[in-house]
Amino acid sequence: MPTLNADTRVVVLGASGYIGQHLVSHLNQQGYKVTAASRRRDVLVAQKWTGVRCCFADVYHNASLRDAFADADVLVYLVHAMSDAEDLFEKERQAAQNTLLALKDSSIRQIIYLGSMQPEHDSSLQLQASKLTGDLFRMGSIPVTELRAGIVIGPGSAAFELMRDMIYNLPVLTPPSWVRKHSAPIALNDLMHYLGGLIGIAPSAQHQIFDAAGPEYLSYRQLMERFMALSNKRRWLVPVPLPTQLLTVAFLGLLTSVPSTLVKSLIQGVKQDLPPDSDTLRELVPLELTTIDDAITQTLAQEEDAVLNTPEWANDADAHRRWRPGYAFYPKEVNFRLETSASIKALWHVIQQLGGEEGFFYSQGLWRLRARIDRMLGNKTPSGRPATDRFAVGDNIDGWKVISLVPDKSLTLLFGMRAPGLGRLTFTLKDHGERRSLEIASWWHPAGARGLCYWYAMMPAHLFVFRGMAKRIASLARQKDRRGH
Repeated sequence: MPTLNADTRVVVLGASGYIGQHLVSHLNQQGYKVTAASRRRDVLVAQKWTGVRCCFADVYHNASLRDAFADADVLVYLVHAMSDAEDLFEKERQAAQNTLLALKDSSIRQIIYLGSMQPEHDSSLQLQASKLTGDLFRMGSIPVTELRAGIVIGPGSAAFELMRDMIYNLPVLTPPSWVRKHSAPIALNDLMHYLGGLIGIAPSAQHQIFDAAGPEYLSYRQLMERFMALSNKRRWLVPVPLPTQLLTVAFLGLLTSVPSTLVKSLIQGVKQDLPPDSDTLRELVPLELTTIDDAITQTLAQEEDAVLNTPEWANDADAHRRWRPGYAFYPKEVNFRLETSASIKALWHVIQQLGGEEGFFYSQGLWRLRARIDRMLGNKTPSGRPATDRFAVGDNIDGWKVISLVPDKSLTLLFGMRAPGLGRLTFTLKDHGERRSLEIASWWHPAGARGLCYWYAMMPAHLFVFRGMAKRIASLARQKDRRGH
């Protein structure tokens, strides 16, 4: 394989996604000049990559794409529409055509598109839409290298985390018929190696399509059996076809913490056998592939760091201390968002009075009851709050700990009470010109079935309390604005 050219300027479009964040880190470590582009620029900035340019880019907004592509040599396209069947193809078509339009007169001389492995016969809508994007790119004048992948094994991979949650949360598994379909799962690090290797090769004058496959061709059921053996989880596997895809998605949505949009996309992608043809790619980019067993073992070992070494958790030491291997990778979430005329300054001041005279601003009886239950369970969480009217990272507020704080923007608290899982509470402020928004959200990584039951039991109370909290905070902030101090 040719030596990587560190002077190559690479744009990763869709950099805020699962593959995108890992690829930006990988290319940055290789010394490339990387532009990370996404609609969620705040997510990119929060990664604090050294030397990476982070910019807003929307595939439905040409001007933003042209700015992202400026002075770049290679475009890595990782964007896929998450939509219902009726407009999935239209969104994929618009995204690809807008990208091609923005590429005109740009300096980009190579497109690398991460698509989906294709079956030999009938294909799902999700896979057809992925193929459509590649076909549209090949209608342009810039050489396209399409890398087609199936299941990825790595911390945060939807396919892996869904399998993990099913096995951790149920003593008897009744997965639907699609678990019998075959593919060639690939380790996340191997996929990064292939993507980076293709960037380091001088672009071909011809369009190319490669399959990125792992070392074994096996069914999702066989993958689950390997996981159970390596994680020492004994489960009965009794495949029972559920009547509709909707029911499958709804059931898995309750069972797992993987977002429903990813679950639906995953099911669409694994409903057919996906036989790979990866010999050509392995000749072009040599690699000793990670075995399935090693990929699973490495992923389980990396999950804690992948979750907690993030801006959301601020790599908090107490969170690391409390994390357990059985906790779900993706958190469950419930939130309430309120718009108000109160100023950001006043809202932020009120939020920092949390735990003072106003307590938690609403339904004090429920907060006191929860604290009393916690003490009965033997958890000696500290009570009270700092004497100052400004919080700092590390402050304790009635059993909660400040783990992240951005003045006038966000406050994140670590849940300190005893419960089956790990959680945080966030207050987020945004200025929208004439109006401001306040969002209160709870995030919960459940510990198996007990953690899920706890979450669903508490969710109605969260919705009720958060609504009251947000309204009281906004009211106090408006009063402060009227007083003028």
